[in-house]
Amino acid sequence: MEFEPVDQFQQRRKKLSDIEALGYAAYPRKFAWSHTARQIGELFANRTAEELKAEPVNVQVAGRIIALRPHGKAAFAHIVGDGARLQIYVRLDAVGEEAYKLFQLLDLGDIIGVSGHLFRTKTNELTVWVEKIELLSKALLPLPEKWHGLADREQRFRRRYVDLIVNERTRETFLRRAQIIREIRQFFEARGYMEVETPMMHPILGGATARPFVTHHNTFKMDLYLRIAPELYLKRLVVGGLDRVFEINRNFRNEGVDAIHEREFTMLEFYQAYSDYLELMDLTEELFRGLAEKICGSMRFKFGENDIDFARFERLTMREAIRKYWPSAAGTVPSADELAAAGGPRALAERYNIFANSNGLPPIAKVKELSDGEFIGELFETVAEPHLVQPTFIYDFPTAISPLSKQKADDPSLTERFELFIAGMELANGFSELNDPFEQEKRFREQVEKGGLELPKEVDTDYIRALSHGLPPTAGEGVGIDRLVMLLTDSHTIRDVVLFPLLRAEGGEAEEPPAAEKSGDAK
Repeated sequence: MEFEPVDQFQQRRKKLSDIEALGYAAYPRKFAWSHTARQIGELFANRTAEELKAEPVNVQVAGRIIALRPHGKAAFAHIVGDGARLQIYVRLDAVGEEAYKLFQLLDLGDIIGVSGHLFRTKTNELTVWVEKIELLSKALLPLPEKWHGLADREQRFRRRYVDLIVNERTRETFLRRAQIIREIRQFFEARGYMEVETPMMHPILGGATARPFVTHHNTFKMDLYLRIAPELYLKRLVVGGLDRVFEINRNFRNEGVDAIHEREFTMLEFYQAYSDYLELMDLTEELFRGLAEKICGSMRFKFGENDIDFARFERLTMREAIRKYWPSAAGTVPSADELAAAGGPRALAERYNIFANSNGLPPIAKVKELSDGEFIGELFETVAEPHLVQPTFIYDFPTAISPLSKQKADDPSLTERFELFIAGMELANGFSELNDPFEQEKRFREQVEKGGLELPKEVDTDYIRALSHGLPPTAGEGVGIDRLVMLLTDSHTIRDVVLFPLLRAEGGEAEEPPAAEKSGDAK
């Protein structure tokens, strides 16, 4: 007979009262386990039935019941613990009448501890012959029906604790996430980097272009911004003589969400003195290849329908990428001179829009007056970015969209900046850091004068002061941890790799995220 959850709750609560009436504690304080279910499988998988009989192995193991098969005065069950299943066998004459009454009051989802010895069944399954059984926690709510997991994706995110119980893939994804972060730390520490922590609340908006979350400090009577990037604080540390620093940090951007954007996300940022952006491209290739081999077992791995190959990283300037992926139906491929000429990018954007409008494609937005550099950025995002499936560094960004990057010596309209794209996603953003305090102040003032919700409201004079003490030639980079985990676990929404993504209040609008607003994704 099927029960509604409220009926199940009442039924299970009654069983808990019956268990207490038998003299058992409803919620014991401790269980002295000797092995986890996973350890039992790993340590004794090769023991034969004869060996287990000749040399008995006694175990004490705890886990959650996920299957029950009663047979009169005996029963088989499966428990899961440490991510592994283990069969147990409970007999009335082995555990005694009172303990068997306890066992008969158990439900799927209950957490129990058992003591006994290992044996193999007629089907050769490694099993615990139970001699003692304890209830450790009663599950008053049932697991999803028939162990099929949660079908509703929103409920999976909202009830992650249940998702982790019933979906092994979810558990594996977050074990891999932890491994990825651990490997990143080891990679940088082995290269002389120091891990640091910088403030989460900033008095001045800066370090990236994004709409912030605002909070208030009651004691200091001042508004603060939840950080959109730790960049300016990390570079202060390089000024202070910490030549190699990294931080794995939480950032907050008060913008739209989609499959690859979240309002709260995790970033790796690192800075290396006496280096430039070309060195960081090499370092990034080394980092990503090492992660792929350790997490996926190979530099080639599947992401959806694509075979991603980390054996080769392509490098294109932003202008080269526009030319390479220019749609033939939009007219002749623009020349390098057209893209570099004054007014050329604007004219090309207008030409592209004629093509887009006639083919039902989204045109390049012209809601405000854009500079040539900004049009180059728009052309790249529209024309080239969706095609970047294999690892590709896009470098030499326009100065107009790179306020913290050092300009190229031979072309001040461009900066020594790169972004790494894989599977159509931006995963990293790095550049040779601007360390000229006069030029930095000029760019900050231009940002403030431009105005808008995503730009600083005031110049960070303390950062200018720090630069005035001398920032050595430095290269810095930000890597999106969530997207990197997506890539290395073949996950296709960012919420699949965030344990507790923020959702609308339950019962509100459907939780299908709208298209994200544009913002700097890394750094």
